[in-house]
This record gives sequence, C-alpha cells and structure tokens, in this order.
Amino acid sequence: MKSVDQCLEGLIAKKNILNETATLDLGCGLSPRNPFQAERVFGIDIRDNPNKCIKCSDLIVEPIPFEDNAFDFITAFDFLEHIPRIVYAPHRRFPFVELMNEVWRTLKPNGYFLSHTPVYPYSEVYRDPTHVNVITYETFAAYFDDVHRDAEMYGFKGSFRVVRQYINAPHLITILQKTVR
Repeated sequence: MKSVDQCLEGLIAKKNILNETATLDLGCGLSPRNPFQAERVFGIDIRDNPNKCIKCSDLIVEPIPFEDNAFDFITAFDFLEHIPRIVYAPHRRFPFVELMNEVWRTLKPNGYFLSHTPVYPYSEVYRDPTHVNVITYETFAAYFDDVHRDAEMYGFKGSFRVVRQYINAPHLITILQKTVR
C-alpha cells in the first residue's frame, strides 16, 4: 500500500522547478490540501472563505470558477464519489464527465490531477449515503485516458495520461496528466 506522498515521489521535484506553481483542491472543506507543494493554493467548496482562497461553487451544476489553463495541479480528496454520474432534471446531464472536462480545461498542459477516492469493492464506497458515484480501478483508464476515452460518448472532450494508480485500501489513488489532443 502506498500513501499519497509515496505516489507523488519524483513528480513534485520535476514539476516544481517552475516558478509560481498553483494548485486547486476540489471539495476542500475548511482548508485546501497541497500535496504537490505548490506556491499558490486555492480551494473550492460549497462555502467560501476568501481568507483561505476558497471559492464557493456547487460542482454538480456549476463549472470550476477559474480560467482555462490556470493550475499546475488539481486534487480531489474524498470528493468524486459525491458527484453523480447522471442526472435527469431538468434534462439529462453527466455531471461526473462534465467535472472531468472542467478539470482538463483548468489544468495547464501537462498538469497533474490527483484523485483519492473510495474504490469498489470496499464497503466505504457505499457506506456514506451521499456517495453516488462508484469508482473502480478501471474508471479513469478506460473512460478518461488518452487511449480509450470511452467517456467521449458522454461528452468528454479532454484527454489524460494515467501516470500512476494504486489501491491503498479502501481508497484508489490516481494521478492523471493532462495531454493536449
């Protein structure tokens, strides 16, 4: 089992030779995480806190409130399982695919997205009644990678390279890198 820090070994030093790195933590709660050790740290949650650079946004129905190519890193700790795969009101939408488009849009070219989420078949996937999105070991590699891109049929426009992926029970730690198509 690897920790998030072990999964990031070699990526932090290589990427942080750049000046002014910026990171965004989705669903950050009271304080954004910064595992990539970026210089500028931002967060998004359902409540804002300008003192901690946290913007308020409901990412199920709203886009990430930042410009294109704004971040070197984006993280999502115990967050993606709360984003529905499909909703039907007022019309059919795919919020998880839309969010992955937003992650791709707001990452700089070659930027990294780190997801830390409960993974099937562990009971933590279903334990919390607010978990509505089941992630498997194959979800990112089959639907959002730069080879298969199966989510394209649901409107996915981006492309990621799966850099690393580990199960640290009950979580799946995935690091994706934005590729430019």
